[in-house]
Amino acid sequence: MVVCGDDGLAHRLAAELRGVYGEQVTLVVPPAERAARGPVVGRARAASAALLDRVVNAAVGGRPAAPGAATTAAGAVGEPVLEAVELTEAVLAAAGVERATALALVHDDDETNIRAALTARRLNPRLRLVLRLYNRRLGQHIEELLDQAAALAYDGGGDADVEASTTVLSDADTAAPALAATALAGTSKVVQTEGLLLRAVERPLPADSGLHTLALLSVSDPTGGDQEPRLLPADEEVRGAAGRTAIVLEQVSTAGGPESAARGAGVIPWLNSLFSRRLRWSLAGLVGCVLALAIALWAVTGIHPVRAFYLTLLDMFAIDDPAVGAPLGRQLLQLLSALVGLLLLPVLLAAVLEALGTFRTATSLRRPPRGLGGHVVLLGLGKIGTRVLTRLRELNVPVVCVESDPEARGLATARRLRVPVVLGDVTQEGVLESAKIHRAQALLAVTSADTTNLEAALYARTVRPDLRVVLRLYDDDFATAVYRTLRAAYPGALTRSRSVTHLAAPAFAGAMLGRQVLGAVAVERQVLLFAAVDVDGHPMLEGRTVDQAFRPGSWRVLALAGRSDTPADHVLAKGDRVVVAVTRRGLAALR
Repeated sequence: MVVCGDDGLAHRLAAELRGVYGEQVTLVVPPAERAARGPVVGRARAASAALLDRVVNAAVGGRPAAPGAATTAAGAVGEPVLEAVELTEAVLAAAGVERATALALVHDDDETNIRAALTARRLNPRLRLVLRLYNRRLGQHIEELLDQAAALAYDGGGDADVEASTTVLSDADTAAPALAATALAGTSKVVQTEGLLLRAVERPLPADSGLHTLALLSVSDPTGGDQEPRLLPADEEVRGAAGRTAIVLEQVSTAGGPESAARGAGVIPWLNSLFSRRLRWSLAGLVGCVLALAIALWAVTGIHPVRAFYLTLLDMFAIDDPAVGAPLGRQLLQLLSALVGLLLLPVLLAAVLEALGTFRTATSLRRPPRGLGGHVVLLGLGKIGTRVLTRLRELNVPVVCVESDPEARGLATARRLRVPVVLGDVTQEGVLESAKIHRAQALLAVTSADTTNLEAALYARTVRPDLRVVLRLYDDDFATAVYRTLRAAYPGALTRSRSVTHLAAPAFAGAMLGRQVLGAVAVERQVLLFAAVDVDGHPMLEGRTVDQAFRPGSWRVLALAGRSDTPADHVLAKGDRVVVAVTRRGLAALR
């Protein structure tokens, strides 16, 4: 396998493939990455220099190095490294693309990845391609184009038995659900599968029988026999683990189903966008006063209710004759109706001004409303922040964004979703206060600068020590130090540090292995993946029931894709596509 990239995602993906799945990997990076040190995963720690030299020779296959490229061995990561300024045809050939099983192009620039993908498909039509693209619509077209090119190569005499596919992923899309879920109370582990929104929650055993047990958490034993966490335990083990805390899976809602359609529906939905809540209550109060006066007039005079309502409106707008000589009750009601009419005029004027202001500010950014509370403060509207914002709004979570760049790409999304935005440098005094940080439920700092995220988190903790804080930090060692320090300084508050490359690498690795990874749930120091797998021709799935396909410690079938009511005795057949919970090594075994 070949991995080409220019940031930490390339190093982490190469380490994931080699250390977890035992794959032979060649890493292609720019010369500026010579001093960069990738993460260490699994067996990659024990790779020796001699073995690396043999792998380098096998990967390069005796080809002369491409112009501007140099081959070195990364002792920390355990895979051969090819350094090149550009991903030319000669560089890809030197990396062994013609004989590779899969190629991952994870440069931060979309154009670089697309250009290299077109070249690689021409060199090896049977190659499994995984591209990192931020533009979703462009990614769909590129995926169809490259798959069509592979199909034409098969028709021209290629080996159709070899799986050739193109998968377009975005590190922002794969990391956003985990970042958004971590900021929410009670939904710290959320996975959106194909048509389903699932939540992993911690519950003491015995749990409800209708829930899938994903993992048993570790237990400290005073006698020294500590029990490690168990992923996908067998049913017998779950029944015998009374008293232990388990992670179980439950359905939150059906994505795009009736619930989401009804979420934004209302009796008069346009009133919410035109008028403020205070004005709506004022109008409702005046309408109630008019009805009360009409009922009182009907009771006092005995006239028809419709005529009583009509006379009340005439009195309100002062276009009825004075009630001279009428009973005292009628005169008092006329005076009260005139008073209500005086109160109605400023309310109507305010309604007109608010409606005009709504139309005027429809294309501008909203400010945080007064009295806002229980929201999430999101720092940064770059690639990651925009995806996190979209994810939070899909979960119907109130958000206030803070962005220092008035030209940030996420401002258009915030304007479309009508999310309040505070423009300003978060490190300046008063910016977080403008975002109502003292009444927020969580702070989610996802800017591209580690120091900015850390400074915002520390300042927010001085304002509110019990605030839930989620940081996006690039450096793993720095993230660990920050997490431990904040946890020790604020033991009563939740602090989480997340690396986008760490969250995205399993999805890219799964795509290179030919399986679509939909999400991941962290279980202490381990990770449980959710993937969509085609049943057709799979000996461990086809022809078996859902219960029979369960392999403890490796994988478990959760549901058919798009369905939540899959019975345990359903026989998996050709054409079915199932959503499975799988460990990393179980995913490798499913190949």
